[in-house]
Parts: sequence; C-alpha cells; structure tokens
Amino acid sequence: MKNMEEMFANTGALQKGHFRLTSGLHSDTYLQCALVLQYPDKARQMAEQMAEKLGDVRPDVVVGPAMGGVTWAYQLGLTLGCRALFAERSEDVMSLRRGFSVKPGEKVLVAEDVSTTGGSAMEVIRLLEGYRANILGVALIVDRTAGKLDFGFPYWSLYQIEPKVWRPADCPQCQAGIPTDKPGSR
Repeated sequence: MKNMEEMFANTGALQKGHFRLTSGLHSDTYLQCALVLQYPDKARQMAEQMAEKLGDVRPDVVVGPAMGGVTWAYQLGLTLGCRALFAERSEDVMSLRRGFSVKPGEKVLVAEDVSTTGGSAMEVIRLLEGYRANILGVALIVDRTAGKLDFGFPYWSLYQIEPKVWRPADCPQCQAGIPTDKPGSR
C-alpha cells in the first residue's frame, strides 16, 4: 500500500543499514513502527484501515506482545470498541501480567507491529490457547514476508514488504565487517 510506504518513509520508520532482527536474522531493512505510532493521528488512521480489512471480524479483546504490539493493540481496541491488553515475557515466557486475563471462549485478535518469522505473535497465540480463547487471527501493521506467514489462523496486514534477510553466518554485511544495529525490543 503506497500510503503506508510513504508514511513509514516520512516518519523515518523505514530504515536502511545492517540490522539484527528480534528473530536473530540479519537484514538490510528495518521498520521501526514506534516512529509511526508516536503520532496518534497516524495510529488512528492505520487502525481504521485495519478495521476495514477485518470486515465483520469483531473481537472482545485485542492482545499485543510487549513492546511492539502494546500501542498497536491499544489503538485497535479503541477503534474496534473492545478491551486492549498486552502480553509480556516473564522469565522468557510470554504471559499476561498486571491483572490481565482472558476468559475461555472470548474472541481475541492478536495485534503485532512487525513480523518476520511470526515468533512473537505465535508466542501470544500459544498463551491465548492456554486460556481457551477463541482466536480470530492476527492484525499486523507490517508483514515482512509479503504474505508467506503461517500462524495457523487468518492474518491481515497493512503493509507487505519482503526485504533481504540472512542467517548471521550468511550475511554479506557481516562478511564485509559492517557492524550490526539492533533496534528491536529484545
């Protein structure tokens, strides 16, 4: 979606360089959604676009992984008129803390800012399955696989891109001695 690419470029959220992603992979492109989400009007616009994509999908609660999914889940909850929670790691395990809970059968939408492998969203899905939630799917701002993710549930994204990624051992920038930047939350 051209509007999203412009929004990411204009806010400095679309970055080029040598990055170590949360997944452990290396890439020449990084998307820092926080630089877009810091503008409430842009967050609202993205959530409204996602609401259109979701159509009749109406959750009781939206849950995002900390850190990247916190603001996105909150804005989606506000737009969709439902609760918004975040999951966070405790001793390397995703959990609901701070008194948050999900009731069995509640309709839940997972909200994630950027996904390369789907790892964080899958951790939240496994957590919600433990609560016996009715998982509706995953709402991504950015799909870094251009449609190739498999969560085992439907997913929707606002911006699809497929930048180059490498395992560290195969990374040409590492081989050239270019230091990595690790801007993610883990």
